[in-house]
Amino acid sequence: MAAPAARSGGLAEHLDGFVRAVRDAGIPVGISQAVDAAEILTVVDLLDREQLRHGLAAVLLQRAAQRPAYDVLFDLWWPLSDRPALASAGDPDDGEPGEPGEPTLDLPDGTDLAQLMREELRRLLLDGDEEALRRFAREAVDLLGRTAPSPSGQSFFSYRVMRALSPDTLVAQLLAGLLGDAGRGGLAEQVARQTVRERLAAFRAAVEAEVRRRTAAERGRDRVAKNAVRPLADQVDFLRAQAADLAELRRTVAPLARRLAVRLSARRRLGREGRLDFRRTVRASLGTGGVPVVTHHRPRKVHKPELVVLCDVSGSVAGFSHFTLMLTQALREHFSGVRAFAFVDSTDEVTRFFRPGADVADAVARIGREADVVGFDGHSDYGTAFEVFADRWASAVGPKTSLLVLGDGRTNYRPPGLPVLADLVRRSRTAHWLNPEPRRLWGSGDSAADRYGEVVDMVECRNAAQLADFITTL
Repeated sequence: MAAPAARSGGLAEHLDGFVRAVRDAGIPVGISQAVDAAEILTVVDLLDREQLRHGLAAVLLQRAAQRPAYDVLFDLWWPLSDRPALASAGDPDDGEPGEPGEPTLDLPDGTDLAQLMREELRRLLLDGDEEALRRFAREAVDLLGRTAPSPSGQSFFSYRVMRALSPDTLVAQLLAGLLGDAGRGGLAEQVARQTVRERLAAFRAAVEAEVRRRTAAERGRDRVAKNAVRPLADQVDFLRAQAADLAELRRTVAPLARRLAVRLSARRRLGREGRLDFRRTVRASLGTGGVPVVTHHRPRKVHKPELVVLCDVSGSVAGFSHFTLMLTQALREHFSGVRAFAFVDSTDEVTRFFRPGADVADAVARIGREADVVGFDGHSDYGTAFEVFADRWASAVGPKTSLLVLGDGRTNYRPPGLPVLADLVRRSRTAHWLNPEPRRLWGSGDSAADRYGEVVDMVECRNAAQLADFITTL
């Protein structure tokens, strides 16, 4: 365990710093959870690093999606000992430890260090000893991953290790070693390939963790944590979402769509109860001398609301439009009628692309190819888009309709079409505009978001967390 955590006097302070880092990464940690984390330190073996990792995770995390960020922070705050280990020399715990950064390999003159370590890596990957593989990763970073010392200190890079060892080129040898006389083909080869992929991924992760640890020792944990920890899926800006983030966003959108459907459903005029049930009320009043102390009401039937979605699909909001169309697809299950309209400088109905079971990525691609959303030059023109919608689909918005506009409100200095939008808002039951840009940018440059905000409820919605906040305040 690292020196700060090994000294009992500074253990509580060290844990407090770790909990703060977890909270700063976007993982909600309350006071009770912090107290439970302190209790964990009294019941686990502090020398068993994995036991400590899982114990703290059990009380600090609420969702599996938070685990990758947590593991990065744990490796920074509770790193392995600085003692180097030699995976190729039997038990690394035997003998006297060397100094950090000091090669422990006794190499004859002319020996290729990278080739020798590559052979050792192949043996460890075949053995599958995770602890030995982590120790070897630390040795590899120390011997192969460092750069020449500079006035700002010494740097370590994982790509230098991977380039020297080229672990991906060992796949054929690893498969041959794992399969043995079984030969290629069939289920055995599939299992072997999956095993090889998992062990190679574990080695890469160990190398990256060791590079982060050494960088943190040079530059400070807080500074490294800000760059090393990826934002949680619900905090990824829609405008910057990568392909890897979309899968997690899909899982996040489904429950939010259900909540949004409930919030946008028609309010019951008589509160939670329906019309007065006269017969049951009179019958109950017989017990109180004919005085209706308790009234009974018929249960109200909950009707699914109608929803119209107007979505900007121009290039400037491509990431956001992918998410919003994903949201539209999820909402179809919770509304009696969902009509989706996409626009750039013209508007077209795209409901047909979102049939039940349709793939969102395929639907987005079809909208780009088949939908009539570009009428002139392909630059956003909100005014024209609103006018086309009002002319062609005026009956789509009515007193039972919830209107949802999705876009950044940047008009390219063209007329914003405020009167048309105001008329649509007036005719709808409820209307909201979700804007993926930060509020501080509204009204800057060609943004008309501040002017649109005067006629419709404009909400900053840059990520799934803000969408959840919007839904809870409806």
